[in-house]
Amino acid sequence: MTQRILYVRLPCNPIFPIGVVYLADHVHKLFPQVQQKIFDLGTVPPLDFDNALDKCIDEFKPSLLVFSWRDIQIYAPVGGRGGNPLQNAFEFYYAKNPLIKLRGALGGLKVATAYYGELWRNVGLVKRGLKRARKHTPQARTIVGGGAVSVFYEQLKQDLPKGTIVSVGEGEQLLEKILGDREFRDERCYVVGENKIRERLIHEWPTPIEKSACNYDYIATIWSEFAYYLQENDFYIGVQTKRGCPHNCCYCVYTVVEGKQVRINPADEVVKEMRQLYERGIRNFWFTDAQFIPAKKYIPDAIELLQKIVDSGMEDIHWAAYIRADNVTPELADLMVKTGMNYFEIGITSGSQELVRKMRMGYNLRTVLQNCRDLKAAGFNDLVSVNYSFNVIDETLETIKQTVAYHRELEAIFGADKVEPAIFFIGLQPHTHLEEYAFEKNILKPGYNPMSLMPWTAKKLLWNPEPLGSFFGEVCLQAWKQNPNDFGREVMQILENKLGKAPLEEALTAPVKSDRPKITVAV
Repeated sequence: MTQRILYVRLPCNPIFPIGVVYLADHVHKLFPQVQQKIFDLGTVPPLDFDNALDKCIDEFKPSLLVFSWRDIQIYAPVGGRGGNPLQNAFEFYYAKNPLIKLRGALGGLKVATAYYGELWRNVGLVKRGLKRARKHTPQARTIVGGGAVSVFYEQLKQDLPKGTIVSVGEGEQLLEKILGDREFRDERCYVVGENKIRERLIHEWPTPIEKSACNYDYIATIWSEFAYYLQENDFYIGVQTKRGCPHNCCYCVYTVVEGKQVRINPADEVVKEMRQLYERGIRNFWFTDAQFIPAKKYIPDAIELLQKIVDSGMEDIHWAAYIRADNVTPELADLMVKTGMNYFEIGITSGSQELVRKMRMGYNLRTVLQNCRDLKAAGFNDLVSVNYSFNVIDETLETIKQTVAYHRELEAIFGADKVEPAIFFIGLQPHTHLEEYAFEKNILKPGYNPMSLMPWTAKKLLWNPEPLGSFFGEVCLQAWKQNPNDFGREVMQILENKLGKAPLEEALTAPVKSDRPKITVAV
């Protein structure tokens, strides 16, 4: 029987579903006889989810359902789920005014209700879809994957239907084997109720695949909602230039989901993919890599890609990405400006070189500053978002002052109105070094539920430990009260008012401490 694959993108914010698109494209190139359809619940009103899914399945009659589950981000520091989870948590834990504390509790209850409601709804949609598909094709199977599943795959096994194939990380090779009727359990996956989950499954390296340009002419024939993402001029469409991240940042799960092996997509194929979207009217692109320039050895690949974009004649485009700013050379800076980069994010987490080292991030903050100066000299005059996560491992009042000093130097380079501090508090994710640290320090015990929103668990996973937890709680509450629409800048100003700022050189210096006795040699 010829397989009929229905990709169902479970409800989430309207972000271009590049994972599902790339999967369908890959399958079509290898198995052109397979019938496929993409159904995006992100474009459907919530009250219509069930009926729309039923109708789609009844019309297409799939033999294989592939569900893409993008988000289970519990401690997001931005608005969502009917409120701001970080603000609710801080009001509940740190507010001194009982009415504010009550407001935080009620807001937190609303967030928790929405969160658990989404979990139950998505599991219900998977079960409903499989049951409906089996009315038409009794042997129909289902695969569930996506970013959320890759992180919380161990917890979801108790909720998904028996026989569900749970995919961790990339799914191309898994689908190849299933469609080729080959043994697939050696891929990063497991079957609910049939086999035990392998230890450290997520840490297994994905199988490299040769990535060619997505065929959007084909995608347009199987995805009726495609035009939804093409109608807004300010919408960024995702294009992937590489997979994998070689770093060891203590809190980040990307490096295990995508693997440490960086796999570069051929520059000609990336440009060819962009050209197809360009001809459909797209002018804004988001390079969806974990990091656009993950390490110095990949600088030539970035230069090659940007030069080929220049040569392509797509002069009126803009693009954005997460960027390791310590890897930007003057040549790259020039090409970034020429090719229309109008926004980028730097995830330095702290402006203290000492803390950056302790978090295993590999950043040289002095180099970041110099490269930012090169970008400014090349003509970059757009927005920079700088991610700071306060109260990380071994944070002190001195390191806070160093972060303030570092941020002020970035403002001096780009202009205060162009540097947006994004204030995060690290959400502790499973499978990370930070989780191991929490086990070692008895903050968490093995077997805890990382998907729990119970207050006693949430306060640990939000990662704002004492003795500075209450201090940051008060600072953030003051910032929300004084200037909620510019929260990040207000936090920085309050910190500077309270503590002052360190000399910049202090922020950029991280002396290597040693317990060995100092030996003096007389000359």
